[in-house]
Amino acid sequence: MSAVLKIEPSPLPPGPIGGPAAWKGPEIDKRRNEWMYEFTGADLAELDAAIKDHFAAGREMAAISPATFRLPTFAKKLAGLLDQVLHGRGFAMLRGFPVNRYTTAESAVAYLGIGSHLGSFRSQNAKGHLLGHVCDLGLDIKKPTTRYYQTNRELEYHTDSCDIVGLLCLKTSKSGGESRLVSSVTLHDEIHRRRPDLWKLLFNPFPTDRRGEVPPGMLPWFELPVFNWHKGQLSTIFSGQYIRWAQTNFPDARRLTPAEHEALDYLDELSNDPELNLTIEFRPGDMQFVHNHQILHSRTDFEDWPELDKRRHLLRLWLAPAGARELPPAYAQRYGSIVPGDRGGIITKETKLTFVLEPQ
Repeated sequence: MSAVLKIEPSPLPPGPIGGPAAWKGPEIDKRRNEWMYEFTGADLAELDAAIKDHFAAGREMAAISPATFRLPTFAKKLAGLLDQVLHGRGFAMLRGFPVNRYTTAESAVAYLGIGSHLGSFRSQNAKGHLLGHVCDLGLDIKKPTTRYYQTNRELEYHTDSCDIVGLLCLKTSKSGGESRLVSSVTLHDEIHRRRPDLWKLLFNPFPTDRRGEVPPGMLPWFELPVFNWHKGQLSTIFSGQYIRWAQTNFPDARRLTPAEHEALDYLDELSNDPELNLTIEFRPGDMQFVHNHQILHSRTDFEDWPELDKRRHLLRLWLAPAGARELPPAYAQRYGSIVPGDRGGIITKETKLTFVLEPQ
């Protein structure tokens, strides 16, 4: 693939999009029973049997699949959850997995097993981690390769470079660290209504810093519109801080106009509006799944425990479902491929796919 791609602005949708993905935080918070599923005793029994079978068979994590991690009844519920994530509101949470009963390895196997029923695992960083760890590693965010999830800093609203991002909470922080979600479909419709002049600009391609994770033959930034209208669906890809860092760090990247900077600022402003977003407090055992194409996610600052064994720790999955939507061809420069079930993630020349049980 050529390092330089001519990326055109996205076509514009005919107007507001609406639909089940266009929710607002306060109203959907009242309907938690629709998107918060609590594991039943039967669900947990199936998971426990699958975990024991995995270890008894001496399988590696790379061998986990729907065929090896059998969930006779629960798999049907997961199929329904996946449909809601991909074609409905864009997110779901499972509550009540008893992480206190299991080792980290056993919890990881359970989470990978559930994830395998939703999509294929994708690399989350240049190291090739298929099982990610979200925790404060004490790294300096000013360094060009540091990612926000490796710190205790608040995350701005953003999307990850995959179809679905999942999180399993193993341990919570002393305070803070809440998950925050906002519908990018709602943001689109609100900007269209309030500021149509800025709305149009978000369909322009924006250079975005890759944070040093550069695929072979590519530039250290990619360039995609924030809003992408393709075959009757809106897909959003956005990381405001990385767009702004590309302006600072890469003189050859296209310079944004003052109006485009205003559009980015306005998108951030609306994302942080409590009348639009949703805050969810993680509990140990919570599993959250978010559709990146129609949801922006963030996290609040957190204060961690002084004891190392108590510190906040979440496991993360990047997933590519076989039944995912079609994406515009321009996504290939970030996703590597646009083939559903085999796209997304980060691959560089040095990447070696692996599963790790400790944060790195």
